[in-house]
Amino acid sequence: MRGMILVARRELAAYFNSYWGWVVIAVILLIDGLLFNAVAMGDKPKYSSEVIEQFFWVSFGCTVIASLPVTMRLFAEEKQTGTMVLLDSAPLSRWQLVGGKYASAMLVMAVLVLSTLYMPALVFVNGKVSYGHIFAGYLGLMLVAAAATGVGTLGSAIARNQIVAFIISALLLAFLVLAWLLAKVTDPPLQDVISYLSFYDRHFRGFGEGKVSSESVVFFLSVAFVSLLGSSRFLAARRWQ
Repeated sequence: MRGMILVARRELAAYFNSYWGWVVIAVILLIDGLLFNAVAMGDKPKYSSEVIEQFFWVSFGCTVIASLPVTMRLFAEEKQTGTMVLLDSAPLSRWQLVGGKYASAMLVMAVLVLSTLYMPALVFVNGKVSYGHIFAGYLGLMLVAAAATGVGTLGSAIARNQIVAFIISALLLAFLVLAWLLAKVTDPPLQDVISYLSFYDRHFRGFGEGKVSSESVVFFLSVAFVSLLGSSRFLAARRWQ
């Protein structure tokens, strides 16, 4: 555990002692705010619950996209700069290394997600929304962040540079987000399997509507775990090369 904490502290310092982490957070919050104003609030009267649902829909997309620049540097940058050798020789297990880097990325994502709280709070100015609805939506966003960050960690563990890491992670996440479209052109039982993998249509939509599904909680956590397990395997294979 101590080794994991040391790795996480090192990564957090790299995020926040440079412009990178702050720029990513600022840009995503700007995009999220603009989309909230243009899509969720709009220029026509809406029910407060509808505004919140559209806010979570917008924030879902921003959260998935934000995971790409946050995670692409985790391992790919180490390989690109040659410092991966130092990590390989450090007295750290693969899980400590992967867990520490993942934890640091998740903390950045948590800061990003929770920084949007002021947006649904604006709805209370002229409307009324259930606190349970907001809680469910933010729980869903954190679960999406956990899964997307796990996939991004896997992409960074596979790639040899940050650009390739970004592309690999983007392709994997694009498949998971758009799986419902692919399911429409396939036949059972493959259709059911692909549909189940859909991040938004099958799993996140309910959170955005204020419903918490234990099945979806398990799904997002499973995606994160499998991605981290894959990252650990790739790093293990690399050490033996």
